[in-house]
Amino acid sequence: MKDINTVTLVGRLVRDPELRYSKGGMAVMGFDIAVNRSVKKGDTWTDEASFFNCVLFGKQAEAVSRYMEKGKQVAVAGELTQERWEKD
Repeated sequence: MKDINTVTLVGRLVRDPELRYSKGGMAVMGFDIAVNRSVKKGDTWTDEASFFNCVLFGKQAEAVSRYMEKGKQVAVAGELTQERWEKD
């Protein structure tokens, strides 16, 4: 049985997205979102933000890039990947 890797996030754009094209001509849009949640600390509630780097490829990237700007609320559905590297 295969594992499941799906995620849905709703947050706000931290900055304007960056649309660029690969050497092969594929559109690649990078954008970052902040997702806020309320956490109870003692008797008070405080907001905490988690930040996520997102990448969208192809025609979808071209189609939505013109509607996205810093501060807008967006919903993202996809899968998580973890980047790992070693320090030399």
